[in-house]
Amino acid sequence: MANQYKRVLVKLSGEALSGEGNRILNGDMLTSVADVISRLVKDGTQVCIVIGAGNIWRGARQNGLSVDRVRGDHMGMLATVINSIAMQDYIIKTGVNAHVMSAVQIQQFCEPYSQYKAIEYLENNEVVILSCGVGYPFFSTDTGMMLRAAELKCDAVLSAKNVNGVYDKDPAKYPDAKKFDELTYSEMLSLGLKAIDQSAATIGEESGIKTVLFPLSEPDNIIRAANGENIGTLIHN
Repeated sequence: MANQYKRVLVKLSGEALSGEGNRILNGDMLTSVADVISRLVKDGTQVCIVIGAGNIWRGARQNGLSVDRVRGDHMGMLATVINSIAMQDYIIKTGVNAHVMSAVQIQQFCEPYSQYKAIEYLENNEVVILSCGVGYPFFSTDTGMMLRAAELKCDAVLSAKNVNGVYDKDPAKYPDAKKFDELTYSEMLSLGLKAIDQSAATIGEESGIKTVLFPLSEPDNIIRAANGENIGTLIHN
């Protein structure tokens, strides 16, 4: 099946890249995800990536620590750089070029983010990995990924998580929880669902960007989502 979207933003959770066990990063998972991203690019889809940092730092939820919110968010941004550089290395090993671009200036490690330079890379079939969110505290990863998706004119956000879609209530607590195959952004907000935050949903709705939330338990799910298969939950207008 041909890929449905010309340009996508793939959102990876940091926890998913840690695989099984207590390792920060799992080499087998990085290899699998990099291989899938490489295949997607070689099939003609332009790919940018945002990676969370939950495998390293969870900000206000970090156990036993009390760090000022702004400093905590800065620490989370730095953690995304670690994940991004690791992902870059594994993608390059597949034969596809990849660039890490940061919203804050750390030029010894990666390039400063530029919308136009990022689009140039994408049009050359090179992967762009976007780190440090939007460079400011108080913005969630969801908002950052949707803002970048809008700036880079992506057709869809493919959000790979540790769950298999959006439910009407927590499926871990309620066995009768109902999974949604499709939702509009308006329905998601009116039902009070927390699939993505309100700011991200607003940007997605205004920009006409589709969001697919699906599990990363099988990395090939990224390709299935890009192909438009009925996987996880599709949120759209």
